[in-house]
Amino acid sequence: MNKLKAIISTIIKFRIAIIMVLVLLMGVSAYQTINKLSVDNSLSIWFLEDDPSYKAYIDFQENFGSDEIFIAMLPVENAIGEIEINRLKKLHKTFEDLPYVKTTFSLAKAKYPIYANSKINFDNLYNPKRSEKGLKNLFSKLPNITSQLVTKDYRNQFFYIQLNPTPTIEAKRQDIAGEIRTILDKEFSNYYLTGPPVLNEAYSKGIYKESLTFGILTILVITILLLFMLPSKRYLIISLLSVAVPITLLFGLITSLGYALNMISMLIPTILMVYSVSDAVHIINIYHKEGILNKTLNKIDLLTIAIRKSLTPCFYTTLTTFVGYFALYLSPLPAFKNMGVFTCIGLLLSFILVYVITIIGFSFMTHNFEKAKPLLSLKKWNQNAFINWINSVTSQYKTSIIVGFSAILLFGIYSIFQVKIDTNSRDLLAEGTAKQDLRTVEVELGGSNRLQLNISTVNGDVILNRDAIKQLEDFQNRLEDNPFIASPVSVVTIKSFLEKRTPVLFQSNISEAKLKNTLAEVDSNDNSFFKLFSEDLSTAGFTLTLGEMKTSELEKVLEDIQRDFEATFNVEDYNLKINGFAVVFAQLNNFILETQFKSFFAAFFVAFLCLLIFIKRLRTTLLVLIPNLLPLAMLAIFMSLLDIPLDVTTAMITPIMLGIAMDDTIHLVHKYRRSKTIKGSPKNRMDNAMHYTGSALISTTIALVGGFLIIASSATPSVKDFGLLCAVTVAIALITDIFYLPALLKKFDK
Repeated sequence: MNKLKAIISTIIKFRIAIIMVLVLLMGVSAYQTINKLSVDNSLSIWFLEDDPSYKAYIDFQENFGSDEIFIAMLPVENAIGEIEINRLKKLHKTFEDLPYVKTTFSLAKAKYPIYANSKINFDNLYNPKRSEKGLKNLFSKLPNITSQLVTKDYRNQFFYIQLNPTPTIEAKRQDIAGEIRTILDKEFSNYYLTGPPVLNEAYSKGIYKESLTFGILTILVITILLLFMLPSKRYLIISLLSVAVPITLLFGLITSLGYALNMISMLIPTILMVYSVSDAVHIINIYHKEGILNKTLNKIDLLTIAIRKSLTPCFYTTLTTFVGYFALYLSPLPAFKNMGVFTCIGLLLSFILVYVITIIGFSFMTHNFEKAKPLLSLKKWNQNAFINWINSVTSQYKTSIIVGFSAILLFGIYSIFQVKIDTNSRDLLAEGTAKQDLRTVEVELGGSNRLQLNISTVNGDVILNRDAIKQLEDFQNRLEDNPFIASPVSVVTIKSFLEKRTPVLFQSNISEAKLKNTLAEVDSNDNSFFKLFSEDLSTAGFTLTLGEMKTSELEKVLEDIQRDFEATFNVEDYNLKINGFAVVFAQLNNFILETQFKSFFAAFFVAFLCLLIFIKRLRTTLLVLIPNLLPLAMLAIFMSLLDIPLDVTTAMITPIMLGIAMDDTIHLVHKYRRSKTIKGSPKNRMDNAMHYTGSALISTTIALVGGFLIIASSATPSVKDFGLLCAVTVAIALITDIFYLPALLKKFDK
């Protein structure tokens, strides 16, 4: 007690110096944030650099070409008109001069094979000397290629811009899309632009915009709520500073270390704001109540009592919340790791600074506690009467409450196994131009993502023997029958075209050497956009187009491809390797499941230990722990009934909600246990605890729900679901704390 009093006296003595230091640090942090804050939603934040799948993906880009491809759909009068083709040629020249572009592809650059003089030559697919009827007839014989160049009605052209491999463009990624659009704007007044780089840019812009919006809305909502929740309007500035200072310093640290916001970390400001204000409200509530009860104490003694009574529960609530977020560090995804670490740092800053700021703020205030009243109030709302009603209900109907809530808990445990694990890539994108362009292009093109299949011989032999070609044909037929796959292009596509035009080439009496030499020539540098063979001809490539889809659908597509391969080829003689971002994205389900198990059980175990140390009785600890599982059970029920899956955003919800659910419990149980010296039954102690902390519990829950409802206003469906689920779970946590927990303790804590 004396040490605490000495610390408070020291803080007050040097309060001007502390204020000056905080102002200086906030100024530096604000400057760093304004000048260096950036958004990074690139692939690298979702996978560790040494992750085998990520390394394989980068190696694939180096060897077979990047799937970082812009797709422009250009509305035109006539897709095979000479004027329109000349505009495409101009675009090719402009884009291929850019340092980050590997190649471009369109009808103006496409070639088709012609067999003449015992060899294959490549001629321009578009020839202005051909009649329109002749061009359309030629196109009809190469449907898998020409469908990617023009639409069926010949009113749109497609133009592809393939970037260099991902690691080489990351530093300039934010500027690339803008430069691409500037060039297109000069030639076309109307066009549709999509592809992985465009979607990445849309994610980043949406994150930045929503981060600012969430921050402003959260401040406004918290300010309004504080006017209702605080005992006096004079506490408002203290509460707002308790929110603003830690967040400003944290973002100064994040930007100084070179980190950027992403789809996950964009939630940090809103989350920290509601946590900071929750602690501030608890401290102010205790200070005000003690001021009414201890009218003769001087300010330092009153501060000492208020800090001492609030320190233990606030420490443990911060600790359990800290554990919930730090558990995210166990995730294999770097985005979650960073989210966990920086939120934990923010929690520590908030915990320390909220006490420093409240002590300094109280030291400047002279207050008449009994006459103080909130600036805004609900005249018909009588908080004491409401708490008395709760105490009466949990005493009279405790058995019914326990049975009812326990039944819900059991149903929630069952519902956990009904929750799907799935990420819909379209749900990560807000409505807007990028999403509309994506839909428009995919309707015409069948997809916007590239998948490369490489089939190779185990012994390294050339894959162009007659039997292998037959199996490649069978495999392509299976691919074309898959409704999720559009326009597969391979050596089979070229062979089929040559076979129709020059049947003699593939007659049964043609030698295998002749067949091999003929087909070996089809992988022309002029058609490098489609990689048909490896340099040693031991590997044949298939380029597929996939639409934006759920990870569960993507997993099925990959399983279908593997099954078709095994049904067509002898797996002892041939290998299949599937490459592209889709392969990496499909693994998110496994990572999400791993994140849930590791982070939840780590958070649960540490939280149990914290409660046991805090309460010091195993029986009471178990009774207290049960109600904290109910909000998570209800979360599972809602997710199951509303068909909301665990995805890259909602994957972090359970450890976070476990930490939040325990906050109110700890404040309530702290006063329940602190009243142990007073003789009386568990009923009397719990009723007393509810009267002392009930108003603060309700106030902090309202602040938390308000903060998460702001997140639920997101235009991004996945983030919207996260905010809504968190708001509902926090509200349910309060209900269990004021009904289920008291009923359990009153009945079983003897």
